[in-house]
Amino acid sequence: MGENSAISWTHHTFNPWWGCAKVSAGCAHCYAEKQALRFEKDRGLWGVDARRRPTSEAYWRAPLKWDSNAAKAGERHRVFCASMADVFEDRTDLDHLRVRLFDLIRRTPHLDWLLLTKRPGAVQECLRRAAAMARTCAAPGAQDEPGQERPTAWWIDGWLYAMPPANVWLGVTVEDQRRADERIPRLLEIPARVRFLSCEPLLENVDLLTPTFNGADSFGALAGLHWIIVGGESGTRARPFDVRWARSIMEQCARADVACFVKQMGAAPVEGGAELLFADPKGGDPDGWPDELRVREIPVPQ
Repeated sequence: MGENSAISWTHHTFNPWWGCAKVSAGCAHCYAEKQALRFEKDRGLWGVDARRRPTSEAYWRAPLKWDSNAAKAGERHRVFCASMADVFEDRTDLDHLRVRLFDLIRRTPHLDWLLLTKRPGAVQECLRRAAAMARTCAAPGAQDEPGQERPTAWWIDGWLYAMPPANVWLGVTVEDQRRADERIPRLLEIPARVRFLSCEPLLENVDLLTPTFNGADSFGALAGLHWIIVGGESGTRARPFDVRWARSIMEQCARADVACFVKQMGAAPVEGGAELLFADPKGGDPDGWPDELRVREIPVPQ
């Protein structure tokens, strides 16, 4: 899990640690937990009181190579961070790894880091603790630059005070209307160059245009967002994914001029109660989809 990710909307994946705890309906059939169970060393990583396993030193060096390759190619490459965890899980024992991660992001300016969380309410507190730790001591593996005093602390402080990093995209998972109403307002409170939603696994139709909180304008939550990813659930216990929900998201994005990326139909696609069959068991091959669903847009940060 790293270079040349199998996830269709990113180039690479990177995990500062493995392990998490379930927080909502979208977590019910967590693919990361299932994958961790395949390895003896990674069993027992899920749950509020479970341990978290940091990844190896060699693994942490890989993004530096990706950044160098992107620079040589004159390109920007996207890194999905924490497919096997949540960067903003509110545990103080993870603070030193967050400082090291933010230091790594700071030192890889040709990579756009996609930080996706189900815990937007914890983001600012995690940033505050990381900034305090970065001011007092460098995390293991973090790099202070000669002649500068704790540049990573300055970097985090800037993020806290409305100067978000140019290479961080911040997103939340939205699997149903309840989580849209809870998480999107929290996301919009946090400074970010690009804000996005992962509506995967999408479990019901979600209205993103109707204002549901203070400050929303005629485009509702979409007024402050730049990108929506939508997809169905994979796996043997996948819950139904009605492709009409994807069409609804696409139409809402088009009205608000927000980029939309249809990732997959999932393992249980339906339309109006009728089961749909695709050659790909995850429904991830757009060649088999109806033409109008083949939308895979990537936002261009301004």
